[in-house]
Amino acid sequence: MKNRTLFLAAFVLVFSGPFQAPAWSADDSARDTPPEVSAISSGEDALEDDDLDDGFDVFDEEVGPVYDPIEPFNRAMFMVNDKLYFYVLKPVAGGYSRVVPEKGRVAVRRFFTNLLTPVRFVNSVLQFKFEAAGTELVRFAINTTVGVLGFMDPARDRWRIFLVREDFGQTLGAYGAGPGFYIMWPVIGPSSLRDTVGWVADLFLDPTTYIFAADPWVGTGVKAYERVNDTSLEIGTYEAIKKEALDPYVFIRDAYHQHRESLVRE
Repeated sequence: MKNRTLFLAAFVLVFSGPFQAPAWSADDSARDTPPEVSAISSGEDALEDDDLDDGFDVFDEEVGPVYDPIEPFNRAMFMVNDKLYFYVLKPVAGGYSRVVPEKGRVAVRRFFTNLLTPVRFVNSVLQFKFEAAGTELVRFAINTTVGVLGFMDPARDRWRIFLVREDFGQTLGAYGAGPGFYIMWPVIGPSSLRDTVGWVADLFLDPTTYIFAADPWVGTGVKAYERVNDTSLEIGTYEAIKKEALDPYVFIRDAYHQHRESLVRE
């Protein structure tokens, strides 16, 4: 039981919301692999890149049960994402990882993490977490300059200034909104009604929404590349979950719910 708990803790440590695209993401915690699994990096350097300063408890007995009234739909979407992972995402990410060194892939992930600073900053302000908002501004200033547009993370590595994990789903939760029902979106991955609304709101804070507004196909390509890059650092994680879990759908659903509620209640 202890080993299983530690394994799941490592898995959900990198969650931050629905795939972030929706939050599962917006930070050094990677995002999504396959669409229903967030990033757990391989290699010492990559794992360090996922370090956070919060040390939250993944499991909390006070977190209520998951409300899953559309389970048949969710299970169907889970299977769709499963096939997309094994037949599309994993082969492409595997080929990419054989061409691009791991340090380069970690640097790319850090770049996208830095780019999403507005999401974390604004949501910190909305929750009156002004120290966290200040931390994000300092990290952005350091990593954009000294860290060469965010490809490096001297704020953490040199000055131990850790990334803050905030998104609009957490903001809604901080103001009393419950998670609502659980949703497994195709391609995007696990979410909830609250986090889906939060993800849409965060799109308006994502700089790429405006950078590629004139050519959404290019923007889609950039997001696809980001997904492939993240996945290349996580190959094997989803397979391990499927092997260990009696019901991977329930395993991922419950882990997502508990993690998101833990973040909201921080």
